[in-house]
Amino acid sequence: MSSDSYFKDTRDEDAGSKLSRKAKDSPFMIIGIAGFVAAGLIGAYKYKTRGSMSTSVYLMQLRVIAQSTVVGALTLGLAYTMVNDYLVKDKKPTENPIPKLSN
Repeated sequence: MSSDSYFKDTRDEDAGSKLSRKAKDSPFMIIGIAGFVAAGLIGAYKYKTRGSMSTSVYLMQLRVIAQSTVVGALTLGLAYTMVNDYLVKDKKPTENPIPKLSN
């Protein structure tokens, strides 16, 4: 029996390799996280110049902006995947997509 498995055990995976695997699987998730962090940093920088707006209203607006960046990035990723899967049909089908198990 082979040491490679069709089902990978991710419990022994450290945080760095897990993040790199996720970045390869869905790069738009990483873009969404970066947008979230950027919105938070810009909001923290502009906190002093909020004028007469109360802190709770400012933080509520900042939360909406940060969530919008994540949802927008994931929506773009979904649209990109759907265009590649359904409109661009350049992928050649493999002969046998299910590998044979050897005893």
